[in-house]
Amino acid sequence: MFRFLINTLLVPLLRVLYRPRVEGIENIPATGPVILAGNHLAFSDSPFMTLVAPRPVYFLGKDEYVTGSGIKGRAKAAFFTTVGMIPVDRDGARGGAAALMTGRRVLEEGQIFGIHPEGTRSPDGRLYRGRTGVARLALMTGAVVVPCALIGTERVQPAGKKLPRIHRVTVRFGAPLDFSRYEGMDRDRYVLRAITDEVMSDVMRLSGQEYVDMYATKAKAA
Repeated sequence: MFRFLINTLLVPLLRVLYRPRVEGIENIPATGPVILAGNHLAFSDSPFMTLVAPRPVYFLGKDEYVTGSGIKGRAKAAFFTTVGMIPVDRDGARGGAAALMTGRRVLEEGQIFGIHPEGTRSPDGRLYRGRTGVARLALMTGAVVVPCALIGTERVQPAGKKLPRIHRVTVRFGAPLDFSRYEGMDRDRYVLRAITDEVMSDVMRLSGQEYVDMYATKAKAA
């Protein structure tokens, strides 16, 4: 029942309320595995990618989002699974490997996998150095990478605020990047870094953000 209400009422309502501007939608291939690599400004980034994409988009989220009890917990779980979230326990030593393998499975099924290479939300609105998981996934699966810029999502749900605000969002997709020339080199750290930097360069160009050559986690810890 919750999924039915979300699909038939909530999703169309969100499109009406937020009226997202979508640019470059033709850059998303109609078939085959695709990695949508977007900047990360707010909690709502992944749902907005899902909302505007022409095909279903799957992304990872904390398993605690779908394990709540009662009506509120079930409604929350239904929302996140409906918008494409795959729950994964990303904590601990095996968290990163589990996330990588889940993304690989989605792509090997010919689906779209959404990822934020920065690994965590930007602490100040700037674009931070990307983690190489996006490159590893592209090389392991042969998926093209479509860079994506989310603009205005930080105004929808500012850090520390639980309730979202109504603010128009822009989602901009760049030309797909094909890294098949590096096939079989998914263990070469120099290749992985070069691919990741190329992806982040396109995200920077699309978003207009200032780039910081350090990891966002390090900036938050400083």
